[in-house]
Amino acid sequence: MAILKILEFPDPRLRTKAAPVDVVDDALRDLIDDMFETMYQAPGIGLAATQVDVHKRLLVADVSAEKTDPYVLINPQILEMDGVAVAEEGCLSVPGYYEEVERAEHIRVSYLDRDGKRVEQDMQGLLAVCVQHEMDHLEGKLFVDYLSEAKRQRIRKRLEKDRRSRVPAAAAVL
Repeated sequence: MAILKILEFPDPRLRTKAAPVDVVDDALRDLIDDMFETMYQAPGIGLAATQVDVHKRLLVADVSAEKTDPYVLINPQILEMDGVAVAEEGCLSVPGYYEEVERAEHIRVSYLDRDGKRVEQDMQGLLAVCVQHEMDHLEGKLFVDYLSEAKRQRIRKRLEKDRRSRVPAAAAVL
């Protein structure tokens, strides 16, 4: 397994709409394992393939405190949504920022699991919010898109400044 590089806002690759997964095979399962390792190490509770520059309709999630309840959703589709949940969200692609976002409190989702088996499942609470957040990534949408333009620009400028300060200075040429 490997730790994958997580793209950070405003990287334009995060705006790429993911293509459906055609085949669930060992290569995809290896990617899934790498995504879990990356998500747990980050640490996070969800990760979409788009965030690691793989533009396939795939996401992983585990909202359990013990990290013992992993979900793999391949080609997910929301069949039903109801209720309203307003929760503070963060994102591995927008590190260090948390804002309140309104989402459906309950969703019914259809997806393929890691073995390619069709699953329909009701989700609520944090898991429902997490899956909606990650599914937005598959559409090229980020949680900052729910914020005002002014807030989004402030976050973008701060992240760019933080990124510049993390880049080591070029070695002097003698």
